[in-house]
Amino acid sequence: MATITEPKCKLCRREGVKLFLKGVRCETAKCGVSKRNYPPGERHWRRGKPSEYGAQLREKQKVRRMYGVLERTFKNYYAKATKTKGATGVALLIRLETRIDNVLYRACFGASRRQARMLVGHKHVAVNGKRVNRAGYQVSAGDVITVEEGSLVIVRTNAAEVAKARTIPAWLEVEPEAGKITVAQMPRREDIPEAIQEQLIVELYGK
Repeated sequence: MATITEPKCKLCRREGVKLFLKGVRCETAKCGVSKRNYPPGERHWRRGKPSEYGAQLREKQKVRRMYGVLERTFKNYYAKATKTKGATGVALLIRLETRIDNVLYRACFGASRRQARMLVGHKHVAVNGKRVNRAGYQVSAGDVITVEEGSLVIVRTNAAEVAKARTIPAWLEVEPEAGKITVAQMPRREDIPEAIQEQLIVELYGK
């Protein structure tokens, strides 16, 4: 399973916002963006206002890195979103939101999306009773996600710590003690808390 291996704090600093790639640490004073709120590199002070293309590219990179997907995968999501009824940008975000690693993250079963991916990759997660090992598995309304008993200690610890700083979205019904998540409905645009300008991504790929 391919993953983004660049230093996490540098990715956040490059985008100028917290991408929450290190879980609870991002909520503390140790966060790289809080300590050094400027882009990495020696010449960061020379960078001026980005061009229209630069703003579109940065928005795409921000979202791609936030969800932890590679460029090829992101393009495939966009291609599928263009064939979906409604706004392409919203359809793209919903595809990213319904990845099983993101669902585990939103339910506070993982301190970060990367940790949630590890649960899936190690075959500790099942959907409707069938074990899943692909982080990009797409869930649907009505799906029931369960974590195997051996990993419940991790899940319960995460739920207790992370839930203090994060709100579980209304489209998920979560039972942390049982390690169970029910997808009550598909997410809507207003259910995504991050400040994302998806129209910039549509404009970038539409050129």
